[in-house]
Amino acid sequence: MPLEHVTPDQAPAGAPPSVHVAPRAIPALPAARSVSRARIQPRALTVTVVTPVYNERHLLAESLRRVLQLEHELIAGLQVIVVDDGCTDGSGDVLRAIAASDPRVTLVHHDRNRGKGAALRTALARATGEVTLIHDADLEYDPADIPALLVPFVTEGADAVFGSRYLAAPYRRALRHRHTMVNRALTALGNWLTDLSLTDLETGYKAVRTTLLRSIPLRSDDFRIEVELAFKLAKRRSSVFEVPIRYLPRSEREGKKIRARDGLRALGAMMRFALVDDLYQDDEYGSRILVEMEKARRFNLWMGDTLRPFVGERVLEIGAGIGTLTSQFIPRELYVASDINPSYLDYLSSYAMGKPYLHALEVDAAEPEHFRGLEGIFDTVLMINVLEHVSRPDVALANIHRALAPGGRAVILVPQHPELYGTLDEALEHRERYTPQTLVDSLTAAGFQVQRLFDFNRFSRPGWWLNGRVLRRRTFSRVQLKALDTLLPLLRRIDRALPWSGLSVIAVATKGPLRSPPASDGATRTGR
Repeated sequence: MPLEHVTPDQAPAGAPPSVHVAPRAIPALPAARSVSRARIQPRALTVTVVTPVYNERHLLAESLRRVLQLEHELIAGLQVIVVDDGCTDGSGDVLRAIAASDPRVTLVHHDRNRGKGAALRTALARATGEVTLIHDADLEYDPADIPALLVPFVTEGADAVFGSRYLAAPYRRALRHRHTMVNRALTALGNWLTDLSLTDLETGYKAVRTTLLRSIPLRSDDFRIEVELAFKLAKRRSSVFEVPIRYLPRSEREGKKIRARDGLRALGAMMRFALVDDLYQDDEYGSRILVEMEKARRFNLWMGDTLRPFVGERVLEIGAGIGTLTSQFIPRELYVASDINPSYLDYLSSYAMGKPYLHALEVDAAEPEHFRGLEGIFDTVLMINVLEHVSRPDVALANIHRALAPGGRAVILVPQHPELYGTLDEALEHRERYTPQTLVDSLTAAGFQVQRLFDFNRFSRPGWWLNGRVLRRRTFSRVQLKALDTLLPLLRRIDRALPWSGLSVIAVATKGPLRSPPASDGATRTGR
């Protein structure tokens, strides 16, 4: 089938004319993998409390006693990880006695004082709870407030909950004015840079879902971890809540370790983490490089404009990532955003809150069992930059064929030009780069009828060749991505005039006999 380059404004408007799926009730999606539903099930949580300790011999026994005596209907299990951060005042002896007397306590030692952030990283490797909370040993914060921090997790599907010393409450202690003003100034600047609306950025009570916290690379060793964590949660678009807590400040003479210089360090940390997007640990899903690509906002809007004419009302998106396309195509009668990356599923499930038509579901395209209960539900399946990752593409195409109603439409985008395969493809774990004919053959073998075939993104082809074949890079330069996104309005206009075919190819294919003839614009179109 020959390729033609057609721009979105030449495409037929609205839903695909060849798809006529009768309206019906929203189906009961497979509950076992419905992350959206799992997040809002009212239930008790297992909790890991991380307590960094540095020279708190006179306070830590009482502090840990208050944590260990917690009993609440929202706490299904309690793990306490205490990090002896190079104590020199005899705190270690007290900690060893506590750990020996209670199996819920895990004691870890640092050979020197490394700081709060380093202690959190050490403890996180041993955390077993669903939620991890940081509790300092100095008794400025009251462990009796911990159950209140759990409420948004079980009722609102929160990703993180911060305890605020400044939120309105029935009563609160009058705090030191200058200390409060400094904290509020730092919070105001942090809110401006993150676009959050926090009341207490520097709070020591931060609770985060453990899977989410583990997926974030934490670089700060000292108190700058407070800024880093808040900024990275904001950039990950996490659902952050605040609850009022009690606070009993102590003075420097009583052992308070925060100094004026830490305020200056916090300012430096804000500048650093506002500019640097270091948001994902290296993982098997290539999250870091994929997120870099998804930050090209104008490029992704162009892709959405290209695909929108083929998107119906009942949509299954395979490999939705962080919702780059999802956010452009909703609301719909039914939209299922799926992925296999736990970090992405966490985000999607949070994003689905308050959107009854949107569901986050774990779906592996090559796993037939994941499509049980999805048969014949959808009029559109989107598989954008996914098929090239799947080890059994024939099984994946058969699975989405099952999920479509008769006349339903699969929209598939894959990288093309096998001769371009290089280090970028290896880093992205591309199994192959397709040709238009191999894509058509694969779809036909799965029972689809290919209605349109078109290339997309011609202007990026030379850059991909240069980076992946000549320079042998394994990631994209941020300067390149920024330049691409800045110049995209111009590049989009000239793309169809370029004399070579695009970096990707898009196929639009229908299932079974068509209920009406395909559009007669002779179209073959362009995607990412």
